[in-house]
Amino acid sequence: MKNEFVALVADDDKSHREMLGALLREWEYEPVMACNGAEAVAQAESADLVLLDGRMPVMGGFEAFAKIHAARPELPVIIMTAYSEVEDAVNAIRNGAWDYLTKPLDFEKLRITLRNAAEKLGLARKNAQLAAAAETSPLLGRSQVMRDLAAMIKVIAPTEATVLIEGESGTGKELAARAIHLASGRARGPFVAVNCGALTETLLASELFGHEKGAFTGADKKHEGLFSQARGGVIFLDEIGEMPPAMQVRLLRALQEREIVPVGGSRPVPVDCRVVAATNRDLASEVAQGNFREDLYYRLNVMALRMPPLRERKEDIPLLASHFARKFAAQNKRPFSGIASDALERLAAWDWPGNVRELANVMERAIILMPGESIQARVLPEKMLARCGQNAPACDRQALPGIALSAEELPTLDEIEKRVILHTLKRLGNNKTETARALGITRKTLHAKLRGYGASEK
Repeated sequence: MKNEFVALVADDDKSHREMLGALLREWEYEPVMACNGAEAVAQAESADLVLLDGRMPVMGGFEAFAKIHAARPELPVIIMTAYSEVEDAVNAIRNGAWDYLTKPLDFEKLRITLRNAAEKLGLARKNAQLAAAAETSPLLGRSQVMRDLAAMIKVIAPTEATVLIEGESGTGKELAARAIHLASGRARGPFVAVNCGALTETLLASELFGHEKGAFTGADKKHEGLFSQARGGVIFLDEIGEMPPAMQVRLLRALQEREIVPVGGSRPVPVDCRVVAATNRDLASEVAQGNFREDLYYRLNVMALRMPPLRERKEDIPLLASHFARKFAAQNKRPFSGIASDALERLAAWDWPGNVRELANVMERAIILMPGESIQARVLPEKMLARCGQNAPACDRQALPGIALSAEELPTLDEIEKRVILHTLKRLGNNKTETARALGITRKTLHAKLRGYGASEK
């Protein structure tokens, strides 16, 4: 937990303030000092925890707490108070303070109180990270291939193994890497991403390993590389297949020796980060063709993950489409009641060469173009409508009567899926082969779905 949390100490007693600062450093917090309530309010924006003395000049601790809590209600504030001010401290707790401690302080109790606040703060941060990842995550899905992927991530994440993620563009390789990071013992450390195909060889070396002052033209100061910035966390090397041969040699050494040499430097620097790499190329074929080092390939490919293209998990399309539609409706302040079944059929019939990224783009466009509160097929890209016209019976030119989805129904995605499957089956005269083809799923999957609905013989 070293220096993870910034603890703001506000106390007008300099000796007491400095003593608390020393204790906080010993307990591996980063102390920031204020000598009155006004200074505390001004510095609270950058703090993770706050220790406030009840009585201070300029602005007292209780007044400072009220202002801090109004601006940042999630921030844990601990009041340090004299015995005569306990009633005020109790009122502060009723109004949202984390706790109060009476002077002279019991340092063990202070340590435990800070630890409990920090643990809650750490959990809140992790939940926020998970929520942010899920906000656009193509890892959403209930298909078997996605359940298998989630299970593999659960096994891989707690280890220190290097991971190679392969998959087409837009399948969510970086988000899989973030899922590994968040489920690992390094979740509190940084997640640092770099696109290896977006930089020249010289710039990539400088970005990854850093450089010394004067190492090249324009290097007017020392630069810490991404391997060093990722200490305690994960470095994500995207598009690793684009890495130039000379850089492949340097990366192999970094992985083998667990140390790097900055550009223009001579002394190795130890690194402490986990490596997760990703590529949309077939690296085994690249090795066979001599385009990628075999020794580096095996060093990276300790654990392998394959991100499935969306065409292999079409049963996840209703879930993903609804997720993205709600997200973009909220972002664009558009009323949204649901996705009509004619639109869902066309989404299911498309092959999605751009994968989940393409689906997100299509749903954002549909939200902007929809004339009412629901997404109809007519607001989907023309190429999808044209494809449907050429590929009947995979699509129906008429909207499906009676199964437009309301806002109340949106969360029950099983019901959305059931309605679409049963309607398509009925429209195609109970022909299960054609129904499976129209929905983009296997006949075996369709039979399993129908058995679950109690409709296999109907």
